[in-house]
Amino acid sequence: MKLKAHFVGIGGIGVSALARYFLAQNWDVTGSDSEEGIITKELRHEGAKVKIGHYKNNIDSDTTIVVYSQAIPLDNPELVAAEQLNIPISSYPEALGALTRENRTVAIAGSHGKSTTTALAARVLISGGLDPTVIVGTRLKEFNNSNFRMGKTGYLVIEADEYRDAFHNYQPDVIVLNNIDREHLDYYKNLRNVQKAFLAFVDNLKDGGIVIANSDDPGIRAIKSELPEETIWFGLNGKTHVKHVKQIRKILKIYGEFNVSNALAAYLVGEALGIADEDIEEAIAGYKGAWRRMEYRGKIKVGKHVVEIYDDYAHHPTEIKATLDAFRKHFSRSHLICVFQPHQLQRLKALFQEFRQSFDDADSLILIDTYRVTGRDIVSHNVSSAKLAKAIAKSNRRMDVTYLPSQQNIKGLLSGIVNRTKAKSNVAVMMGAGDIVKLTDRLLQ
Repeated sequence: MKLKAHFVGIGGIGVSALARYFLAQNWDVTGSDSEEGIITKELRHEGAKVKIGHYKNNIDSDTTIVVYSQAIPLDNPELVAAEQLNIPISSYPEALGALTRENRTVAIAGSHGKSTTTALAARVLISGGLDPTVIVGTRLKEFNNSNFRMGKTGYLVIEADEYRDAFHNYQPDVIVLNNIDREHLDYYKNLRNVQKAFLAFVDNLKDGGIVIANSDDPGIRAIKSELPEETIWFGLNGKTHVKHVKQIRKILKIYGEFNVSNALAAYLVGEALGIADEDIEEAIAGYKGAWRRMEYRGKIKVGKHVVEIYDDYAHHPTEIKATLDAFRKHFSRSHLICVFQPHQLQRLKALFQEFRQSFDDADSLILIDTYRVTGRDIVSHNVSSAKLAKAIAKSNRRMDVTYLPSQQNIKGLLSGIVNRTKAKSNVAVMMGAGDIVKLTDRLLQ
């Protein structure tokens, strides 16, 4: 009789990758989620039994283990049923943590850029013949649009999420610290608490392990004295890796300075594991980007004009600023339109002033209503997309700023913008971590 794992919140980008790991290990996999999505459909096709809705009857007495997403409340009926049946229950970080102890693990951490760096590092290990298992927070073309790859060796590459101290469950052999920013302030409250969480994660490093840290990042530089003396430092402005940076700029196909930094981190992971330079560079040169990371989605016709549509996951002011800067430099002669959906009211309130200054590289900005996260937007924070639109319009007279209460009017609004500007080239970036991707899909239909 096969072992059986049940995943509560199986449609999540992290939990689904772990479900795929159990499928690859020939377990029976069942799961549930609150709504149907592309990942739940894919998992069914791959052999998982997925139900929509959370009900106690989704749990069978012969289930070996129940794994739940951190977004799931502990009074979820499936978790209650599992507890009553004495089935072992594990959070996603706890279950992934067990894998990090069993494997030689490379963990990519940071407030921003984790998915891209994880993807690049995974490609480097694959190119170097280390054949890793990979769990990443995005869908990758090289993994058949999956967030998971099953390897045949004891190497594991993971994206180490910091939210609610998730990464404190992991015990890696190699840690990459990309950056430390004022993120997840609903949990951490301030930057110093975020830094303490990262330091505690570094303390989990296995004996003889390696830390690779970004010296360009002020959040990391502030805790430099608290990091191990043997830390390998990298940065685009330093003198240590000038040759690597020059080569990366020459071969990297994705644009943006932050991606050069991400690629440099992956390069140093390869070096630390003894992979030859030519294999590392081949991996970096062949990377074509990830799902919802500056992803080109297609073109739409609005009147006599064509608008190129890109999709991006950026939802923090630092990410927004860096992403729009990259688009501005790459499409220097285009009219750049950003359609942004704020993610979580608490984040919008805590970083309101930073959000006001994040969109300066766009020519036009369309703000749609904030995506509210279940369980994290419990109280009113007296902020809104409409208020953000007014604040940006007041401080930036050059930019065309619009609050759009009804997403149904998006195509008409885009048409009005391009007809007014009469630019020869128009680029629209659909941006945010909520359900704006559904709006992008409707727009392209």
